[in-house]
Amino acid sequence: MNCFALTGITPELIREIKQGKPRTLELQSTHNVITLAAATPGSHLFVTSIDFDDLTPGDSGIMVELLSVSISMKRMMEFSMGLHYEERERISARVQVKFCGTSSVKAVTHEGLTQPIMVEVVKSSCFHAG
Repeated sequence: MNCFALTGITPELIREIKQGKPRTLELQSTHNVITLAAATPGSHLFVTSIDFDDLTPGDSGIMVELLSVSISMKRMMEFSMGLHYEERERISARVQVKFCGTSSVKAVTHEGLTQPIMVEVVKSSCFHAG
């Protein structure tokens, strides 16, 4: 299955998502915001703690269903010594996701900094002796 990938997500947050309840995340890394700008609610995303530069076939992660996505711009003012100020803007994406299962990467497609990260994933199998 081909889907978009969210990378660099903390292992603690991935463990929390795996509990099965929908979770809302706020992401500010540029590559994840670009990826989410192309995603639509109802689609599936691959989520991993691996950084996007290091993502290779065989890396593991989880599959989530995208329930909602909202991208917004925040304006910030920074003051220095009371005389000088700078106005900055920060873009962020808020998403609500729900855990679907574990998976691993079969192939990675990343065509440039301004393009979303696509991966081909396979469902991980888990066998129990018994």
